[in-house]
Amino acid sequence: MFLLQRLDEAREQIRGLLKKIDPSKEIYTGWTIREMLAHITGWDDATIDALRAHVAGREPAMTATRGIDEYNAQTVTSREALDYEHVRKEWEMTRNVLKTIVREMPDDKFLEPLVLSWGERGTVTYLIKILISHEEEHVRDIHKWLENPDKPLVSP
Repeated sequence: MFLLQRLDEAREQIRGLLKKIDPSKEIYTGWTIREMLAHITGWDDATIDALRAHVAGREPAMTATRGIDEYNAQTVTSREALDYEHVRKEWEMTRNVLKTIVREMPDDKFLEPLVLSWGERGTVTYLIKILISHEEEHVRDIHKWLENPDKPLVSP
């Protein structure tokens, strides 16, 4: 499936950059690569919840009820006690779960609108494209940050 291929390509770009990043350096003010991966994992978690609810024919729990910025902070703070390697493995695992759900999803569910984690309505394709764009945005940020890794970017 083309969407999953694009999702893999976006993820592979981040994987390729991981070996260039000192885990102790802040990429964004207050966020090292560990926090960034925790943030991305949180959105994969929210997407998994939305897709599972969609397949089951129910509304998902609203994970970003207090807004996207609040949810971003929550995804990071909920993983505060986890070390980098644990967060990196969780980042990989949640993406595999997400891709399995998409692969096994009945075809008719791709056409039905679903409620996204932040309350908007859209299709599965729309939701996956948002995840792709989100990771591509972080890839661009990492490249920019790598030009001067002693100066964190202002915000994710």
